Amino acid sequence: MFNTLYGSVFPIIKQKYSSKVQFIIRQQIQPWHPSSTLTHEAAAAVLRLSPAKFYEFSAALFEHQREYFDVNVVNEARNETYERLAKLAGNTGLDGSKVLELLKVSDKPGEDGSLNVGNGVTDDIKVMVKTNRLTGVHVTPTVLFNGLVEGNISSGFSPQQWEEWLEKNVV
Repeated sequence: MFNTLYGSVFPIIKQKYSSKVQFIIRQQIQPWHPSSTLTHEAAAAVLRLSPAKFYEFSAALFEHQREYFDVNVVNEARNETYERLAKLAGNTGLDGSKVLELLKVSDKPGEDGSLNVGNGVTDDIKVMVKTNRLTGVHVTPTVLFNGLVEGNISSGFSPQQWEEWLEKNVV
């Protein structure tokens, strides 16, 4: 769905509905795919550093998604996966070292002695998870329109179906 939105639907919205439609992509971590947390953290780091690069990074991540599937990261230390994600972000024009700085998890306890220290985007991820819970989002993709789940839009929607849906529903 992201590729369809990014490549085909966003241009339609910009051309026909720019004053009426705002697309907000809220990340939805799928806990049954443990590595999805890492990819979502990388996207959160990109959002923190340069929101304008989020879609470009997301497109690159979707293009390389198989490299981050569970079987391809299972034998890799978490910070090593973060290094690869930071490099991918660097390929979109971001400073990969700054992305990595936000992602890396220290192997030292926090100043208060805590051992679950998280990283520089842990609080961002907590907000994303809480927001999705409050709106009833449990799986991806889930589309909301005017704040309500729109069950008629599926992940297989073509650009033409999106355009028809927009014509029918955007007043």
